[in-house]
Amino acid sequence: MTAVFIATFMTSVEVTIVTTALPSIISALHGLAAQSWIMSAYLLTTAITTPIYGKLADAWGRRRIFQWGVIVFTLGSLLSGLAPTMGLLIIARALQGIGAGAVMPLTFTIIADYYDFTQRAKVLALNNTAWGLSALVGPLIGGFLVDQLSWHWVFFVNVPLGILVAILIQVGYHEKTSAHPSLAIDWQGIGWLSAGLIALLLSVQTLVRMPLIAASLLVVAVVSMILFWRTEKRSKDPLIAPRMFANRTFSIQIATAMILSGVLIGYQVYFPIWLQSLYRLGATEAGFVVTSSSVMWLTSSFFVGPILARFVPKRVSLIIITVLLAAYASLLAAGLRFPVWTFYLIAMINGTGMGIVISMNTVLAQQLAPQDMVGSATSILTLGRSLGQTIMTGIYGAVLNLVIRWTRGDISFAHINEVISANGSRVKPTTAMAQVILNSLHGVFLIVVVMLLIAWWLNWRDPQQSVVKG
Repeated sequence: MTAVFIATFMTSVEVTIVTTALPSIISALHGLAAQSWIMSAYLLTTAITTPIYGKLADAWGRRRIFQWGVIVFTLGSLLSGLAPTMGLLIIARALQGIGAGAVMPLTFTIIADYYDFTQRAKVLALNNTAWGLSALVGPLIGGFLVDQLSWHWVFFVNVPLGILVAILIQVGYHEKTSAHPSLAIDWQGIGWLSAGLIALLLSVQTLVRMPLIAASLLVVAVVSMILFWRTEKRSKDPLIAPRMFANRTFSIQIATAMILSGVLIGYQVYFPIWLQSLYRLGATEAGFVVTSSSVMWLTSSFFVGPILARFVPKRVSLIIITVLLAAYASLLAAGLRFPVWTFYLIAMINGTGMGIVISMNTVLAQQLAPQDMVGSATSILTLGRSLGQTIMTGIYGAVLNLVIRWTRGDISFAHINEVISANGSRVKPTTAMAQVILNSLHGVFLIVVVMLLIAWWLNWRDPQQSVVKG
């Protein structure tokens, strides 16, 4: 379990620590045009490989796949730190993602193997502590390493952690499940799934700059996913077994986790932008709005076990999503003098609700899946969360830019961009410019409200009407 906690911290801190170093990396490698791919390459390969590793872990055992993921992630971290050019850095980041695709879902799967239903929520809450710690200290570690050493060290810092995890797994992890080496690899399914996810994520990346190409890629993604699903129905040993989704409650857990993860990235990105550009708060002060949510997430996740033992999960989710709806809907009526403290209150409500519902989604998805498919079920949930964040990041960005372009009038787009940028706290916008920015943020959170309405409707349709038994 020590290895699991360290692995969770190692892969989750990767995002927050690298974000801090991006300006230095861009400056050193002269790669402004390709900077988005530093994160996208990592997310893309993680998303593609996650369900593949889940299937392999069910067939070949957790230990072998987890160990492979840790080694590949560590090697990718080392090569990222050594990269002399932007192109090589992007390739190394893609390699990191291939490793992370095994590590992230298998941390949850190993917990499911070792602990029964009644204990699992408590252990997941402890594991969330590693995730929350990375959210809190990642930016601080990244800033310190960049200031005192160089950007290379934001990647090197994971190398000793990876080696430690590999040793602990080799020495202390005893397999709880039996392997099935006769697995027939579903290469056709892997091909269609990879094509669909690559086209989908590239479509999101090009949504604002090249809308026609984005639309074409979206069509490719839809066709690929339809062909993937048809392939899985015919396959004797499918990559993602369609029979898992025959349970409507299981499907709703996956969809809810994906939608709420999309909501989560909206608040993480656009609350600080709102506070910096319209209230002229510094980056650190605005960043505390994310910290307050992380703290409440960690605290509330410890209550998931008792909640599942006493209440119907569907009703808990409906109540929490209703509260989140009310909180985010209030932002649609927010003016330029909306109280600052309200953002911190909404962030705390957000963290409390997400900590309960998404943790419940994980526990229930594992409980409802057939015993021989727990690894696949966990990887599907992890994939859903990753896709929710990645897709909605592109959609929110497109909405923000479109509303600004439609409402800015004679105001320079470059000037608005300067206000919204990292230096926004030092640039005072005019009233007209502030109103344009406010309108664009209203557009973003209108999408958030729509997403929460969909999540509420899905959970209302959940047939589960009783407390889940272990």
